[in-house]
Amino acid sequence: MAELSFFDSHCHLDFPHFDEDRAEVFKRMQEEGIDRSIAVAVDFEHLDRLQSLVGQHDGIWFSVGIHPNHEVTEEPSVEQLCSLSDHPKCVAIGETGMDFFRHHVSPEVQESRFRTHIRAARQVNRPVIVHNRDADADSIRILKDEGIEQCGGIMHCFSADWETASAALDLGMYISFSGNVTFKNNQQLRDVAAQVPLDRILIETDAPFLAPVPHRGKRNEPTYVKHVAQCLTDVKGLSIQEVAETSTNNALKVFGI
Repeated sequence: MAELSFFDSHCHLDFPHFDEDRAEVFKRMQEEGIDRSIAVAVDFEHLDRLQSLVGQHDGIWFSVGIHPNHEVTEEPSVEQLCSLSDHPKCVAIGETGMDFFRHHVSPEVQESRFRTHIRAARQVNRPVIVHNRDADADSIRILKDEGIEQCGGIMHCFSADWETASAALDLGMYISFSGNVTFKNNQQLRDVAAQVPLDRILIETDAPFLAPVPHRGKRNEPTYVKHVAQCLTDVKGLSIQEVAETSTNNALKVFGI
């Protein structure tokens, strides 16, 4: 697959998990055709780290946002998000959203934070990277309320049902699949992937988390995004070239690159 080009639309290469071998990770990405990636923010505290990373490498961009379960002493404002996103390699707002699997932050605060991120995204005309876990109805409700169609967005690491995917697609959003689509006990998610139009699909690793089969349980890295692409190739009955090219073009389009 080295001759093909892949776009990892969501990873966390600035995380400490890569501190000991980050140069080798980037070398493997180059060798394996992972030409582009988005390093996604989860807080404000490490934005300098993110900006430094993307400044050192071509083909990598970043986002600005606070994860729904990240605890802060002061909630972000629309103005803060807009100001922090004013960087030539910032291409998205997030990750943000709703997470009812863990409750480090109350649902009420998560919702307010989510709405703030969408309003900022609309103002700067950048897509929103949406984290949704066990909060399908609330996530879709808020996306509708806040007019996500005006700026666009990505349902990152999609793990919900077809009803949720369909509702997101109706709002003009993209569906991004991660390593969990390869898990043997996740046929329901593969069934959803089979129904999502190829021109609305992104692929990602969410590295260092959720390594796909056959690396499940290990630290994830962007080179493994090829396994996600191969899984989608299998469930949709397409060629790996079609999935690689179309998912890359989709990412370039939604992120305005």
